[in-house]
Amino acid sequence: MEAGVKLWLLLALTVLLRLPFLNTPIQGDDHIYLTEAEHALIDPLHPNNLKYVFIGDEVDLRGHPHPPGNAWILAALLLIFGDVKEVPFHAAYIVFSLIAVWAAYRIASRFTDRPGWATLLFIAVPAFLVNGTSLEADLPFLAFWLASAAGFLACPAPKARLVLTCATLAAASMTAYQAIFLTPILAVYTWIYRRKSGRHWLLLLTPAITIAAWQIFTRVTTGEVPAGKLAGYLVSYGFLKQALAGAAMLLIHFWFIVFPALVPFAAVAAWRRRREPGTHFLLAWIAIFLACGLPIFFAGSARYLLPIAAPVAILASRLPARFLAPAFAAQLILGLGLAAANYQHWDGYRTFAASLAPPAPGHRIWVDNDWGLRYYLEARGALPAQKGRLVRPGDIIVTSDLGSSVRYTVPLAPISDAVIQPSIPLRLIGLESHSGYSTVSKGFWPFGISAGPADRVHARRVLERHPALEYMTPKAVDQIVTGIDPSDGWTSQTAIVALKEPATPRKLRVEIYVPENAKAHRITVLLDGREIVVYPIAAPGKYTIDSSDTVRGSTLELRVDRTFRVPPDQRDLGVVLLGAGFP
Repeated sequence: MEAGVKLWLLLALTVLLRLPFLNTPIQGDDHIYLTEAEHALIDPLHPNNLKYVFIGDEVDLRGHPHPPGNAWILAALLLIFGDVKEVPFHAAYIVFSLIAVWAAYRIASRFTDRPGWATLLFIAVPAFLVNGTSLEADLPFLAFWLASAAGFLACPAPKARLVLTCATLAAASMTAYQAIFLTPILAVYTWIYRRKSGRHWLLLLTPAITIAAWQIFTRVTTGEVPAGKLAGYLVSYGFLKQALAGAAMLLIHFWFIVFPALVPFAAVAAWRRRREPGTHFLLAWIAIFLACGLPIFFAGSARYLLPIAAPVAILASRLPARFLAPAFAAQLILGLGLAAANYQHWDGYRTFAASLAPPAPGHRIWVDNDWGLRYYLEARGALPAQKGRLVRPGDIIVTSDLGSSVRYTVPLAPISDAVIQPSIPLRLIGLESHSGYSTVSKGFWPFGISAGPADRVHARRVLERHPALEYMTPKAVDQIVTGIDPSDGWTSQTAIVALKEPATPRKLRVEIYVPENAKAHRITVLLDGREIVVYPIAAPGKYTIDSSDTVRGSTLELRVDRTFRVPPDQRDLGVVLLGAGFP
């Protein structure tokens, strides 16, 4: 079969595999990119210059781990279609799948006499089948990454093709920072094949120049360096402490890029052809990417390895066809099964959001979730749940057992519940699956085999609070309004409790404990909004703070001047409350 016909058939297969998933719901981190895209319509040059509530905290999206390339793509789709629409958006993103498959075939044609098999194995990679149905940056980045490699490796290399390669390198760099890994990878190719080509050596500077230019531009125009902001979040949230677990998870995922049984045989075949320049380059591609990525890809998600799927598939394609056909079929079935389970998981959130009745006028819906559930509820007017944000009677709080971050102590009445349970017994993430497909924090299995629930979601109405105690401790959970963890008594920067108002004015007392690692130097006590005491904290230890006069009131507020974090604990810690009220 001619190469052109074979490539067209591979592209047709790619479209065929995407069509059943055109109506895939908004999922994962799609919501963040869509938020940036909406802001890009207001400020096109600074899509990520805005605040965003992430796991209950307000953060600066200039610290997002991706530049705004994908946000610009989504913004263009918003301009065309007027709103987020799953089917046309996913149809548009098929273009990136086609570019990736075309480029994988072109690259494979240089290093194997079976480019068709190599591309089939690439198409069947589970992460390509699953994450190709999202609106995250993975597929656009993969398309630009592989297109850059294909253009750089092309022989001969006319000036026009090098210019186009420069453009795709810049596009990859504006879609994901790990595009910088292409520089050492392609440097190996240049050294082996084109070490005398000044154009190729200069082209290798494109990712670094692009990323640096974006950092400088953002610093000059907004006053913040995105990389610096990102580094701060990685430290404050303790993400880097997960790097070892994430690296282990990526090595597990590496065995599932192609069917696991092929991996050892492909390694043996590569060893036998170790003296060939092409084998040197493919192995260097894989090794350099892993060496650069393992220390920083803390979540250990399978999608992070998509940039090395092509060289792994090419090395595996050198095996006999009698091994490749069943391996391709098995991997394709697995990948489609995972994609179908993924679809059903996120569709459960879409269905639940559609079924939820709106709150009474003057009240609000708060959604404690950062995924598709949040998107669909915010589209109906909901607000993201935020740590320390007060809720009032009549408000509705929507939570997820799998992905909630804010703890509520208000009295709640059930409205509705739903079990998110895909019918296919495969799980990418779930309550019972221990699957690290999306994040190693959920387990070390590459995917889950389970018929259990992926998630449970709940809608609760906030009730009136009726405090029974004049003096409370953190065990009196129903009297904690916000800012106190009842499990250990730690306060955040602001803590509020409800008290039963005494019949006559009495002295107000607050008892706290200040551990050695606490950063607070001053605590302010307010009652019904009136400042009662400002108390200095000179050293660690236990403090009893009494008001100088007798007072009456029902809402006690504590404010500390400084908080701190102990990663991976994501709480802002002030002091430990022992008791407060009218003793």
